[in-house]
Amino acid sequence: MASQRGEGETTATPLEPADRERARAIPEAAVARLAVYLRVLSGMADQGVTAVSSEELSQAAGVNAAKLRKDLSYIGSYGTRGVGYDVEVLVSHIERILGLTRNHSVAVVGIGNLGHALANYGGFPGRGFPVTALFDVDADLIGVPVGGIPVNHIDEITAVCLEREVSIGVIATPPPAAQSVCDRLVSAGVQCILNFAPVVLQVPDNVEVRKVDLAVEMQILSFHVARRADEAASVSVGNNGLGVDGMVIRP
Repeated sequence: MASQRGEGETTATPLEPADRERARAIPEAAVARLAVYLRVLSGMADQGVTAVSSEELSQAAGVNAAKLRKDLSYIGSYGTRGVGYDVEVLVSHIERILGLTRNHSVAVVGIGNLGHALANYGGFPGRGFPVTALFDVDADLIGVPVGGIPVNHIDEITAVCLEREVSIGVIATPPPAAQSVCDRLVSAGVQCILNFAPVVLQVPDNVEVRKVDLAVEMQILSFHVARRADEAASVSVGNNGLGVDGMVIRP
């Protein structure tokens, strides 16, 4: 399985024409869910599970079964009635569509608390995303290994990323530095960027940016907490003084 690739393997298996057309037709939201299905299926495979029904997989992934079947139809996996999906085959299909048949070298720029955590996270290499380059401007960090990789100065981004064939850049810098770092990554041929800085990056059309704003995510969670509190308060007020079937109970 692709999750067991070695870090040095970079050979890519190009998509067949039919798979390429399927990949282009997959909605962005479905791509995110495919990644979740892959994580769940990989865990099942590790436990020796060979087949899974759409109901079992949807429950484990936290989506409804109809949506899961629709998502899997995008990659040409329809399952077998009475049997379900072959776990190993489905993992292979999803990995191919998501471009995970090769390793993607990752560079992390900004080795503060978040950058340190990302550089030291052991889950990336096993999933095909080895961190191969680290960058910062702090003179005290230059040359110091983090997660086994020496930190380079950001002035070396272009040269190092080209040399190590970096395909994904992670920006974990303060907001004012994010755009210039992005420009350096793009100049090195990096076409996929994961941005943790709370700024909107300006990039060419051929560069894909995914933004992760933890404060925004917290605000979204705050909204749901407030809404549930309001709903609970409304139910409490509505039931105040009511008995069976809404009848008012008076002393």
